[in-house]
Amino acid sequence: MFGSFSKDLGIDLGTANTLVYVKGKGIVVREPSVVALRTDTKTIEAVGEQAKKMIGRTPGNIRAVRPMKDGVIADFETTATMIKYFIRSAQKQRSLFPRHPNVMVCVPSGITAVEQRAVEDAAKQAGAREAFIIEEPFAAAIGADLPVWEPTGSMVVDIGGGTTEVAVISLGGIVTSRSIRVAGDEMDEAIIQYIKRLYNLMIGERTSEQLKMEIGSALQLDKPETLEIRGRDLVSGLPKTLPITSDEITDALMDTINSIVDAVKVTLEKCPPELSADIMDRGIVLTGGGALLRNLDKLLQRETGMPVIVAENPLDCVAIGTGRSLDNIHLFKNRGSSGRSKR
Repeated sequence: MFGSFSKDLGIDLGTANTLVYVKGKGIVVREPSVVALRTDTKTIEAVGEQAKKMIGRTPGNIRAVRPMKDGVIADFETTATMIKYFIRSAQKQRSLFPRHPNVMVCVPSGITAVEQRAVEDAAKQAGAREAFIIEEPFAAAIGADLPVWEPTGSMVVDIGGGTTEVAVISLGGIVTSRSIRVAGDEMDEAIIQYIKRLYNLMIGERTSEQLKMEIGSALQLDKPETLEIRGRDLVSGLPKTLPITSDEITDALMDTINSIVDAVKVTLEKCPPELSADIMDRGIVLTGGGALLRNLDKLLQRETGMPVIVAENPLDCVAIGTGRSLDNIHLFKNRGSSGRSKR
């Protein structure tokens, strides 16, 4: 009877967004990984969506921060508070006597032992009975319905907010992988710097993300698109409106996209020949928010000569895979970082 009160959770603890999967229910929490702190009283003002709205708009005594950086914990206490908030949100409609759940948290494949322990400790401090770790590309592959437990090669490229994870998976483990700290946030920053350099216009994170999502493309479009943006003129110091074209955003993103392409090529070079043949048949699967960048699949296909497929639900693949892993939680007990020694 009491067991029914404790629903195990899977947490996709991302740099940009955190998703919480409740066993038997699916994804129940989807919030930005942002916390607003009062600097005078050291208290939490807001978490998630409410905190994200405050970025760039806070008075001196409130600071909106992202406690995760490049897929790992940058601020331990704030991250623990954020996880606690998300766990409580996921348990809102539960019994009056909830037990501490087991929590599966996904981490980048390039994480160090110290960073991994910080994630486990933060989850336990937030109320987890036991914390288990799953690597992001492995979770993404499960969420994308790839046959990860079979003796066949599957390749996944998970482009999140802080990291891009590239991995070849077979027989329930990562055969070879590469984790680079170049992903969605780097793309946003590249757009900010490009517009600053070209037009002497300072824009914020939200504006650069909007440009990336609405007119961004990995390849130049046949019919360029334009979006008007507002920012601060660095010469006059006054607000200014400018039209930005999709071709300019493609130029701005070139270096970061090339880094991702190089990571894919390096991983393919290290892949055993038999698994390479499987990947040629099955294709490379793109997951994560970065997979939604227009024409990224076409660029990767052109550069690698392999079929490239965008997963059906790229934003949710890691969270779904983390949640599904709860059914095999016994396989993750005392399991180190699978496949890292083979990288």
